[in-house]
Amino acid sequence: MTLKIYNTLARSKVEFTPIEPNKIRLYVCGMTVYDYCHIGHARVLVSFDVITRFLRATGWDVEYVRNITDIDDKILNRADENGEEYTALTSRFIDAMHEDEAELNVLRPDQEPRATAHMSEIIDMIAVLVDKDVAYKASNGDVYYRVNSFENYGQLSGKNLDELLSGARVDVEETKEDARDFALWKAAKEGEVFWESPWGKGRPGWHIECSAMTKSCLGNTFDIHGGGPDLPFPHHENEIAQSEAANGCKFVNYWMHAGAVRVDGEKMSKSLGNFFTIRDVLKKYHPEVVRFLIVSSQYRSAINYSEDNLIESKAGLDRFYQTLKNYTNIAAVNDLQSSVDESSELSTEQQRIAIDFNAQFIGSMNDDFNTPQALSVMFEVLRTINAQAKTDLALANYLMTQLKCMANILGVLQANPIEFLQGADSSEGLSADAIDAYIVERQEAKLAKNYGRADEIRQLLLDEKVILEDSPTGTTWRRE
Repeated sequence: MTLKIYNTLARSKVEFTPIEPNKIRLYVCGMTVYDYCHIGHARVLVSFDVITRFLRATGWDVEYVRNITDIDDKILNRADENGEEYTALTSRFIDAMHEDEAELNVLRPDQEPRATAHMSEIIDMIAVLVDKDVAYKASNGDVYYRVNSFENYGQLSGKNLDELLSGARVDVEETKEDARDFALWKAAKEGEVFWESPWGKGRPGWHIECSAMTKSCLGNTFDIHGGGPDLPFPHHENEIAQSEAANGCKFVNYWMHAGAVRVDGEKMSKSLGNFFTIRDVLKKYHPEVVRFLIVSSQYRSAINYSEDNLIESKAGLDRFYQTLKNYTNIAAVNDLQSSVDESSELSTEQQRIAIDFNAQFIGSMNDDFNTPQALSVMFEVLRTINAQAKTDLALANYLMTQLKCMANILGVLQANPIEFLQGADSSEGLSADAIDAYIVERQEAKLAKNYGRADEIRQLLLDEKVILEDSPTGTTWRRE
């Protein structure tokens, strides 16, 4: 099946062709580590995690690089506010980022370069740009890139150079030749952290950091560059200009950008009081609920983060876990193709059903990683499992293997079903011990034919958002 990707540069969905057969080199702009990750970061982390999982599950050899920006104006300002060394600040928030991504079941990238560890490469690239006369040292000691030297500037974002100039505000003391030029190297002010360079003591600009790290980790030209919705301009536009000028070749073949996260229909902003860190959200919601919300939208679509949508995500997961709790002895195979191969013991009709589901799921994901459509396939698999559970257990068991394989790609359905349904980590409502005590009392009431009390207990628990489920083997419960 052909992989198609929406390429921001082409402004259309195109067929993907790798530079090297069966090999994908992927770079995603990571965090600037001066604060805790927020739910917008979660969107990028989860989206490219799913993309990487799927590509590997369908046979691609993926080299996934996600950088860390550990030197930046925001970092230095925050460290100064806190009265601490910037390295202590970045170390703390890198650890916090790793904790957050682990909670969300986001796998680590193959490489996680840090800007401060690539300073020699950054300086070397700036030197090349200066030698080519597309960059210059200004009177204030900064080094700037000449935007008008790059003919295709604006190709990614659709920005027009004349419009950028007319919209630019130039201070009286501005030392740039052109208001559109951007900093490659910033001269250090008194007391600031610095590195030695041919242009004096200073530190790199943000954009050049990624250009140097991509070159170091993936080469002059690579397959896919990804990032958040705010990065096409100016960050990625500037990366293209400086990388292609320095290396003399095309920088990236495909550009992918995750969609924005809106909160109750509004842009997320601290000033609006609707800004949520990942760890704040996870205090109230299971990590899979957050992840399920993210994969319920196609990666480049906007997500509306709201209580209603989180509740809906929880309900969707509940449907899966209600069935999964009956198949805890069935494990997923490693990849989608193996899940088809292992269907050989089924009848011809059973194999047709299994292969068709597999093709639908792969087809959805090959279509620009359409996770909402992939989830709809999984819900159909779930319905078929439930329909076949009593009449065709072999097919139901096999389809559960297949469902778990699909779930692994989306990074969901990894929890213990009973613990998830009962909210084992929930700090709200009745405790598990209290619920179990009520169930025992209800059983005793039923044995004594005190059905009124039994009904009262069921309603009492329902008011506490606890649902009882009676079966021939006993009574189980789950949280609503």
